[in-house]
Amino acid sequence: NAGAEVPQNTTTAPQPQQQSFSSPLSFVAPTEFVELPSGGRYYGEGHPLQGQTVVEIKHMTTREEDILTSTALLKQGKAMDRFLQQMVVDPRINIDSLLVGDKNAILIAARKTGYGSEYLTTIECPSCSEDVKYNFSLELATVTEGTPDNELGEQISRTSNNTFIVGTLPTTKWSVEVKLLTSADEKKILETAQGRRKRGLPEDLLSAQLSSFIVSIEGVTDRGQINSAIQAMPARDSRFLREAYKQVIPSVDLTQEFACSECGHSGEVEVPFTTDFFWPNN
Repeated sequence: NAGAEVPQNTTTAPQPQQQSFSSPLSFVAPTEFVELPSGGRYYGEGHPLQGQTVVEIKHMTTREEDILTSTALLKQGKAMDRFLQQMVVDPRINIDSLLVGDKNAILIAARKTGYGSEYLTTIECPSCSEDVKYNFSLELATVTEGTPDNELGEQISRTSNNTFIVGTLPTTKWSVEVKLLTSADEKKILETAQGRRKRGLPEDLLSAQLSSFIVSIEGVTDRGQINSAIQAMPARDSRFLREAYKQVIPSVDLTQEFACSECGHSGEVEVPFTTDFFWPNN
């Protein structure tokens, strides 16, 4: 019939099939979780590690080794931080914002993923002063939460601002508020020291460290007054304050047994972070 509708062809033309191709050389770097010495307790509101007890890092690849051996980054002093930034999985985490103890924990774990737990380095014997090659194990590193465990504990209290009150100092009887240093604080101390050396000025690492972690003295927060007080602080008070600060820092303890092959001396030493740590030459 002339008026009859012509049925439409609804058959769909066959589409080319997408073939999934997996190269036998494809590889996704595994990840692992690193225990944070701070347990996430001292990060402010909004920090991605606030309340987090672990942080996820990936295993080291050639890409990260390229960063560690980059002449330009090494010359600028940026290789290590760039490396760690690459290793941390969460892009919201800024390496500069990490507490020093947490950064060190990530550093040790990252090294283990690339070069294993065996750490062969040169150490100066505390007895005979000879340089001795010694093999340390990074597996023996232990996390310390930063809880004072002696009579100093009675002199230290934590505030709601994630700072600590240390009081009273032995001589001046001052009450001092201190904060935990971050990676950025640590870098600033080193940069200041390098600047003084370039200008031919004597180093002031102890004063710089005190100035970096002291928040207030007797409630005074003015930096000029605090720095003047630091310069006049009796050595006994300075030593007391530095020891108290050392006890509240969440960190990784790398103290291990050492035996000198030259003189036979044995005892505990702090495992040194030398160039062998990330640039092993063995």
